Amino acid sequence: MDYVSRDGWGARSPRSTTSVPLSAREEVTLHYSTGSTGQSVRSIQDFHMDGNGWSDIGYNWLVDDDGTVYEGRGWYVQGAHAAPRNRQGIGVCYIGSDGMSEAAKAAVLEVYDEACRLTGRTLARKGHRDINSTSCPGTDNYNWWKSSGYRDVEGTRGDDMVGLKKGDTGERVKFLQSTLMKAGFDLPKYGADGHYGDETAKAVLAARKSQGSAQDFGDRITGWAAMQINQAFVKAQAPKGGEAELPETIQVSGELEVEQ
Repeated sequence: MDYVSRDGWGARSPRSTTSVPLSAREEVTLHYSTGSTGQSVRSIQDFHMDGNGWSDIGYNWLVDDDGTVYEGRGWYVQGAHAAPRNRQGIGVCYIGSDGMSEAAKAAVLEVYDEACRLTGRTLARKGHRDINSTSCPGTDNYNWWKSSGYRDVEGTRGDDMVGLKKGDTGERVKFLQSTLMKAGFDLPKYGADGHYGDETAKAVLAARKSQGSAQDFGDRITGWAAMQINQAFVKAQAPKGGEAELPETIQVSGELEVEQ
């Protein structure tokens, strides 16, 4: 993965670090800075260290609107972005507000893929709002990250479902079937077998109906069908009731956060 190192963006030395082994990493957590896309990484670090008294910039990685990836605390240092999940989560911050550019999305996925490669497993994709009481990383960014932005370690994305039809076979079909099952639509007889048959078509139709579709077919995946399946997936994966807000918080660029 290509990135701008800490030296490259003029990082200050951290006051202290807490090491985390890759075996402890369980998720990649998406954030946004809520500032302009012209914010510098150094300005974010200065705010975190001088304004909040933190040991370093809070995020493990950052990406800008041009798709450039910046090293924050890196893979092996505990961040300060989503307590109490800083040890388990690798924090990635989009420098900007809601509505990421395509280049930024591609960069976030690059960080995610590298995290999965390094840990040797598929990590969960979380938004800051899944962990703390916050609007971060923004509704559009969150929906993209949890649905069409999904990509497994083999490189399949949610939008790769578009164009599939009954009778098709292969990894793209397996991805469709896996997404349907995670959205709560069981395939009890065949499961994710990579064959788009009657059972899969029935589940596709059920997923579409659950999102209010008036269509009566499940034998092909149009753009609208993929969107509805993704919406069903997002709703099924959303935290039930959320988690309680932390008792002590500090305001950080529009986010509620503590370093721990």
